[in-house]
This record gives sequence, structure tokens and C-alpha cells, in this order.
Amino acid sequence: MGVADDNAGAPVRMVVIMPTWVGDVVMATPALRALRVRFPNTHLSLLIRPNTRDVVRGLPGVGEVMTWRGNGQVREAWSTARALRRGRFDSALLLSNSFRSAATVWLAGIPRRVGYARDGRSWLLTDRVAPLRAGRRFAVVSTVHYYNALVRRLGGCDPGESMELATSPEDDAAVQGRLEGWGIAEASPLVVINPGASFGVSKLWIPERYGEVADRLIAERGAAVVITFGPGERPLAQRVRDAMRHPAFLVDDPPGTLSQLKSLIRRCDLLLNNDTGPRHFAKAFNRRVVTVFGSTDPAWTHTDYPLERVVRIDLDCSPCHQKVCPLGHHRCMTDLTSDMVHAAAVELLDGYSTGLPLSVQTESPDQP
Repeated sequence: MGVADDNAGAPVRMVVIMPTWVGDVVMATPALRALRVRFPNTHLSLLIRPNTRDVVRGLPGVGEVMTWRGNGQVREAWSTARALRRGRFDSALLLSNSFRSAATVWLAGIPRRVGYARDGRSWLLTDRVAPLRAGRRFAVVSTVHYYNALVRRLGGCDPGESMELATSPEDDAAVQGRLEGWGIAEASPLVVINPGASFGVSKLWIPERYGEVADRLIAERGAAVVITFGPGERPLAQRVRDAMRHPAFLVDDPPGTLSQLKSLIRRCDLLLNNDTGPRHFAKAFNRRVVTVFGSTDPAWTHTDYPLERVVRIDLDCSPCHQKVCPLGHHRCMTDLTSDMVHAAAVELLDGYSTGLPLSVQTESPDQP
């Protein structure tokens, strides 16, 4: 194996197998930064899902962004492995936990394969990292720290929690043109609402309550409100706007792209959303963000980011991590009031960024 820097054994060509979800990809960026510092002369490539490729577009120090190929699990593994073999990689870092990702780099003949020993794939790895456990369950570890631990296995320093993303001039110009067309290019505060979440309905706060918060911010703070949505989420965004008394602007006709959403969030003064990937865009661009949590545990994605407020209800049944409420009442969202989200938004808009609690958490009104 060749040597790419002054440290013997440093990889010449490394591929990083990126996670599946948008938010997880953003939370992997501190680990990517640490890799660039640890191996400054290594050719670093990424293997990523096609639908999240735009998230990492423009990141510094990335030589190539490859996407998974083929349809179906077996064909996808074989087709992607052939592409990786042509890349002549000597090392693979698996941020994905799947068996398929480990099988793919093994089939590609990559000599060193570093990843977590889980999903029955230990025998496919050369460097096996044991995930932390609490009894028989996986311990609750922030995703950022989870990825950083793999970089430390390679001799890198802990990169911290600061995420990073890039936008392109073309996307910035497209967003600016849209805002100018609406007459809100100079609006302040500019509030973006992203009411969807791809995980399932248990993550969705009531769209009409987003509308209530938006109306109050327009009336009280002179805000301009833009509502955005992901694939299949247009009806949710439309419900927010239909519920409002004041005008708001829907990113539609044409819908915005994921890369344009980065530019929009970079431009905004406040993002209101559920526990979904774009909340981490706000962190990467140092924007204020209010995140509404229901069925999921904030600890899995927690970072000490002073410009985020987490709003959730403390119930005996939450967090359940189910896509649909198993008890049928969805109280973790229905009991969460617009007053709670409004209070968090106003706290951030009024300029309090440090020295305050990072979450707004309360018991349900019916709790003893």
C-alpha cells in the first residue's frame, strides 16, 4: 500500500460510504472534515444515495462523489462494487450501518474496511468498531459523535460538532430571484417553514398550528414567511398556507430542489420544522431553528448548538420511535401548542442565542 502523507500507512485513495438520510449526511460532515485534516494528501471520495447527493455538493476536499448503481439489493451491490473496483481504493470508511454497504466494499476488493460491527457484517470488516450498548440495546449516542468515533479509530482528532455545507452561486441566484419575484428579497425576519418529515406521520406537527405561529410572527414581528416541502409533501405545505390569515409564499411551480433549499435556509433568519434533515442545514449555516419533536428522541441527534430550540411534550409513551402512533392518539404532537413553538421562535428572533436552555420541554396538560 502506498503512503499519502508523512504517517506510514496513510491511505492513498479512500472512499467514505455515506449514510442514507439527509440529516445523517449533514451530521457526518464533522467526520469528513477530520478526515481531511488527518489525511491531507489522500484522495477522498464519497459514495452516497442519489437523492442526497446535492447535500454534499461543493464540500471542500472531496475528490469525487459517486452514487449507488443498479436496482434491487443484490444488483445494486454488484454494480456499485464494480464501480468502486475501478476507483482502486485502498481504504473504505463505512458511516452506513447496513450489511449491504459492507458487502459492497468487500466485493470491491478494498483492502481496509472500517465500520461498526453490527447488522451481522463483522466478518466483512478489517477494522471492527464495537457500538456502545446499554444492556442489550444500543446506547443513545448523538449521531455526530457516533461518526466521529470512527475517525478517531483512524487516528484522527475529535472534530467536534460543527457541521458544514456549501451552496452554489447558481442556487443562491435562483433563491434570490424567487424572493425578488415575491417582493421579499430584503425582508427581515425571513421565516422558512418546513412542515414535512419523511420518516412517518408520527413526526408531523399539525400543519394548521404552523400556520398559527406564522400568522403571529407576521403580525408581531413583520416577518415574511416562505413554506417549503419535500417529495410528496405539497399537501402539508398547502395546509399551512390555507390555514393562514396573512399571505405566505409556497416554494412551488416549480418546486425547489434540495440544493436550493440549502440556499434558502442559508438566507433565512429562522427555520421552523419537525425533526427532519433540513434542521441540520440551519446548524451548518449558523441559522436560528426551532425543531418540533414527537415520536423521536432528541438525544440521538443532539448537538450543543445555541441557536436551536427543541420543543416537545414529555409523555410516558414518548419517544416511541414508531412511524405511526401505536396508541392511536398522537398526543406527543396534538398536545403541543402553537404558544410553545411561538415562544421558542420569539426567543430566538429577539436575539437570545446563548445562556438559555436549549429545549422547551413540558409535561402534557393531562399529566399528573
